[in-house]
Amino acid sequence: MEQHQAQMLKGYHVLDFTHFVAGPTCTRIMAELGADVIKVERSPEGDHVRRLGLVKEGMSTYYFQHSHSKRSLGIDLRKPRAKELILAMIPKIDVVVENFAPGVIGAMGFGYETLSKINPRLVMCSISVAGQNGPLSRRPGYDFIGSAFAGVTDLLGEPDRPPIVPTMAIGDVSTGVAAAMAVGYALLNAERTGKGQYLDASLMDTYFHMHELSVPVLSLRPDTYKPRRNGSQHPVGSPSGVFKAKDGYIMLLVQQHEFPRLARAMGMPELVHDERFRTNGRRVRNNAALKEIIENWFATFPDRDAAVAALDKERVPCAPVYSIQEAVAHPHMRQRKTVRRVSDPRFGDFDLPSMPVKFSNYPDRTDLRAALVGEDNEAVMREMLGLSDAQIAELHAGEVLLKAPAKPADAEHVI
Repeated sequence: MEQHQAQMLKGYHVLDFTHFVAGPTCTRIMAELGADVIKVERSPEGDHVRRLGLVKEGMSTYYFQHSHSKRSLGIDLRKPRAKELILAMIPKIDVVVENFAPGVIGAMGFGYETLSKINPRLVMCSISVAGQNGPLSRRPGYDFIGSAFAGVTDLLGEPDRPPIVPTMAIGDVSTGVAAAMAVGYALLNAERTGKGQYLDASLMDTYFHMHELSVPVLSLRPDTYKPRRNGSQHPVGSPSGVFKAKDGYIMLLVQQHEFPRLARAMGMPELVHDERFRTNGRRVRNNAALKEIIENWFATFPDRDAAVAALDKERVPCAPVYSIQEAVAHPHMRQRKTVRRVSDPRFGDFDLPSMPVKFSNYPDRTDLRAALVGEDNEAVMREMLGLSDAQIAELHAGEVLLKAPAKPADAEHVI
């Protein structure tokens, strides 16, 4: 086992009603930092993602990645006794996180208005596609729905083709990180004031926050500014985007003051004085011609990495466009534990992404575990409510508390 500094969130208790990715990302960050995260799972099958990724003996790699370091409380919330148990825990809970559709958690009897009367210091965070209020709030949906509503999807892809969909949950994960940040600040405020608060996080808001340029310009120039899909090239910077090399692709992101570096690296100093390329605006208008020049130069190298090395000599901002296999294997990723090696009794050793921010006094952990559904029922009931073994056994017998099957299906598959 690794040795750590004092866990930053040790002593905080989090009740986790989340599933899929955005909510679990928020609570997983808190769990990694030492909070006691109690994940509520309402059936023996548990979170939907327990059946995604590689699945073996009741555990999935997808679940492990997004919900490791949490305790699992299997409980049938349809039963009145289950509701009583949850409400009895609230005085000891610091944070509640949920990502049901708006209105569902309230209908279940666990809305902020109800819980904050029991515990005024409580911080509660709801995560949804479009937020808890407004005309879109009642719509169901997931990551890509938020992207579509936020005007992000329309800007992805080639200009003469339909918008594309990224092959990863960018909005889900980003919303989870933003929610974890907000919870941390709300906890700090609660420590100072003694009062909790309600946090409303949405995928649409997170995606809209990613518009780093267009919103103010559009509001000031609504008739002339028309953002559009620009494929593999940056819409307002040149040369910036993806360029073809002999055996792959190279990403360039060259600002005005860096263009002379690129010209020197290419052995073409005359490009700096070429009227077509003298300013960024001119380069954007003549981007196709500049792209052809750069790609013809890349073609003179034996491979992608040799071209990158030539750019690196002049400190031109660039990167090889790595496959996920190349990224996972890169020594930089390993040294920083951006990719970390963890172990599970079912899967053995495997790779997992680490925390998105590094702490000087709290190293990324690799001694991680993920629980089966209801694996921590007894411990949670004893520690949070002081129930006896007999009382806990009675709750199991009445199927108020739930557990995964003793012998889960020994299937292994990828979805």
